[in-house]
Amino acid sequence: MKIMEYTAVEPTHFDNEVAKGVAGRVLVGKADGAQNFCMRAFEIAPGGHTPRHAHAWEHEMFFHTGEGEVYGNGQWNPVGAGCVAFVPGNSEHQIRNTGEKPLTVVCLVPSGAPEL
Repeated sequence: MKIMEYTAVEPTHFDNEVAKGVAGRVLVGKADGAQNFCMRAFEIAPGGHTPRHAHAWEHEMFFHTGEGEVYGNGQWNPVGAGCVAFVPGNSEHQIRNTGEKPLTVVCLVPSGAPEL
């Protein structure tokens, strides 16, 4: 069993032409013995965004803090604290922070997907 504060995990920072102001953490993954899923947390700075992309695996996302939008089904959809999103495999998607505080999202991916 693993119990800890998520901020104890050192973040990986992404800040380039495709991802801006993103800090990602693997909270539970292969190193913890997780065989079916990887749990990740992303903090997206105000004005920041993840890359727009698609891949074979699905995402389950829970938005913990902040305000933003998720691109899916050809449009931007507003999200905030307490919202959930399901992104099916092979669906183009992107997250962007439209607020003035960090947007924090917890994301699950299956074990075959890259952890970060």
